[in-house]
Amino acid sequence: MNSTRFSPAGRRMTVERSVDFMDMFENTGVRSVASSTTSVLTRTISSESCKSVAAGMNPTDLRRGIQMAVDHVVDGLQKLSMDVASKDEVARVATILANSETEIGNLISEAMEHVGKEGVIMVQDGKTLYNELDVVEGMKIDHGFISSYIVTDNKTPSCEMENPYILLVEKKVSSLRSIIPMLEIVAKQQRPLLIIAEDVESETLAALVTNKIRGVVKVCAVKVPGFGDSRKANLQDMAVLTGATVISEGLGHRLETATPEMLGSAKKVTVTKDDTLMLDGAGAAEAVEEHGNLLRASIEATTSEYEKEKIRERLAKMSAGVAVIKVGGVSEVEVGEKKGRIVNALNATRAAMAEGIVPGGGAALLWASRSLNTLYDSCANLDQKVGVEIVEHACHAPATQIAKNAGHEGVAVVDNLMENDSPELGFNAQAGEYVNLVDTGIIDPTQVVRMGLMDAFSVASLMMTADHPEEPGAAALPMGGMGGMM
Repeated sequence: MNSTRFSPAGRRMTVERSVDFMDMFENTGVRSVASSTTSVLTRTISSESCKSVAAGMNPTDLRRGIQMAVDHVVDGLQKLSMDVASKDEVARVATILANSETEIGNLISEAMEHVGKEGVIMVQDGKTLYNELDVVEGMKIDHGFISSYIVTDNKTPSCEMENPYILLVEKKVSSLRSIIPMLEIVAKQQRPLLIIAEDVESETLAALVTNKIRGVVKVCAVKVPGFGDSRKANLQDMAVLTGATVISEGLGHRLETATPEMLGSAKKVTVTKDDTLMLDGAGAAEAVEEHGNLLRASIEATTSEYEKEKIRERLAKMSAGVAVIKVGGVSEVEVGEKKGRIVNALNATRAAMAEGIVPGGGAALLWASRSLNTLYDSCANLDQKVGVEIVEHACHAPATQIAKNAGHEGVAVVDNLMENDSPELGFNAQAGEYVNLVDTGIIDPTQVVRMGLMDAFSVASLMMTADHPEEPGAAALPMGGMGGMM
């Protein structure tokens, strides 16, 4: 193994990311681990299933048995799960998941109160010694002004517009002639104009800047973020929020013949070189709500996690805005370490709000696996029964390992826990005593435990049928038909 530097925090993920083996396959294994629970479950299920296959058992039947047991345990976890809803509950859970750091827990709770479960919460490097929360109300898009000549505040620099008209164009604004009719309409109303389009050609942009300098029309141009369908979707979101109609040739619209009714508006717009913020758009509340429901339905319908995240971002920008947690510190190293902890706590808190929480310390898996023996009658053969037994052993492994790591007899601890009648009773390894885990603050997000078990099953399924990897530097096979000639 190469020389490795570890973060002073010594946290599991920091250590795992710091490990670097000479062997590429060992490195792949290290990079593949997720939570501690997933690591322990994966090791147990993979090891026992591979041994069973080596002993002559049918991998397909073994897999079916494991699948049956995993589904049964997942169902038990969901029944055991407790909701996290109120602000106080979110703050408590976030604090626990942030290793009992109250400041981080309160920051996450406050951010979620502002933007909601569907809101976007970003974690960025701050510029001060302290952690800060910045909540952006309204819709923020990640593109700024095309030309700096249109700024109204040279100190920022930014372009501030009060009650502007908003023109949304799907294609490039390629000629001044095409936009003159709209400029004349806006000039008569003596209101600013924000143009959001695929792009604005340099000649047209120069004319717009000239009009702004002469005081004819105060105008600002911004490129639409995204490409292809993503760009169209962003335009449609802005149209709903501002009450505008997107000028689209595909729908038979032409910029030259656009009418005043196709313009949207907002109470205030601020454009910088990096982004554009539109506050209090003029879109109808009913239309915004209906569009939000369509986005929620799209999240449920799509199977791509990438697409889900993109749609969630769109929904958040429409419904709740964006919260930014700015991480402070005295050095880049400290900020980076704190940022990692906040991101981990934020993700875990989101998971807790999505599916609830269960008692931690491996107790939830122990409780959910108690009735696995009822599946034996449903098994078609011995191999499937062994698959169920493997999952039962795996569900005991996290609690056993936690107790062993603290210097206790892991098997004895698990035997004692299996005899109790409360799912919340568990073993506090640090204190060396049996306690109510939920009251003590030893909890896990249900989603994390569920996904840990399902991921472990997925990895084990691959390993049962995987072939041995080629050794690094192995000689390549000779080219076909060439007789191995060099």
